Amino acid sequence: MPRETTDGRGVRSDETLFSIIEQLREADGMGVTELAARTGFAKSTVHDHLASLLAHDFVEKRGDTYHLGLQFFSYGQYVRNQYDVYEAAKPIVDDLVESTGEMAWLLAHENGRLMYLYGRAGRTNINANTLIGSWAYMHCNSGGKAILAQLPESEVREIIDAHGLPARTDNTITDPDALLAELERVREQGYGLNLGEDLEGIHAVAVPLVFEESVHGALAVAGPAHRVSRERCETDLAERLRASTNDVELNLAYR
Repeated sequence: MPRETTDGRGVRSDETLFSIIEQLREADGMGVTELAARTGFAKSTVHDHLASLLAHDFVEKRGDTYHLGLQFFSYGQYVRNQYDVYEAAKPIVDDLVESTGEMAWLLAHENGRLMYLYGRAGRTNINANTLIGSWAYMHCNSGGKAILAQLPESEVREIIDAHGLPARTDNTITDPDALLAELERVREQGYGLNLGEDLEGIHAVAVPLVFEESVHGALAVAGPAHRVSRERCETDLAERLRASTNDVELNLAYR
């Protein structure tokens, strides 16, 4: 929910700007008239915001069409590099891909959601670059469960209240009490599972990255269910991930 201000003008202006940016992203670019129609804002308002974005390199203009600019990439790189766990875990993720042949991911959480910070696709046909930098729900993701299991129950409930427990597949946990029971199992076994809960036919296992009593993210391995079976997740892959966390913690300690 937007923060309140004395007169509300700052919030409305910000919401207008973010709406324009989001529409440009979803449509992969559009012109002023179409943007105004999509957002419901006056063409003059849309044009003024686009002019500001253009002046600061956040959009580029190709003919009559505006597209998001490389300045967003510059800011994104800066933000990711602020996470010490990124540099600490990046080579470990690469090693996991080579040793397992499957997808491997570094995930981090912020404001109750999960983001793919880095990963590679292994033997799958998935383009890992389309997932890096994308958000995911925590309750149906192995890395999200691994992280949630390290948080106080009160914080977990706040996340549920803020984002809900939407069903991604028929296997998604959508009941808060069932999720809390699942997180208790994750704490006991030391890893989280995603058995077709986010995408049908995809299984994943993840472990939390805990350093100096804070959870910094999670390492996950994922792949098609016929290769990444539950048994493999709970044995070989879980053991590899546990061993990998030691390397990440060592890198964090000597960063």
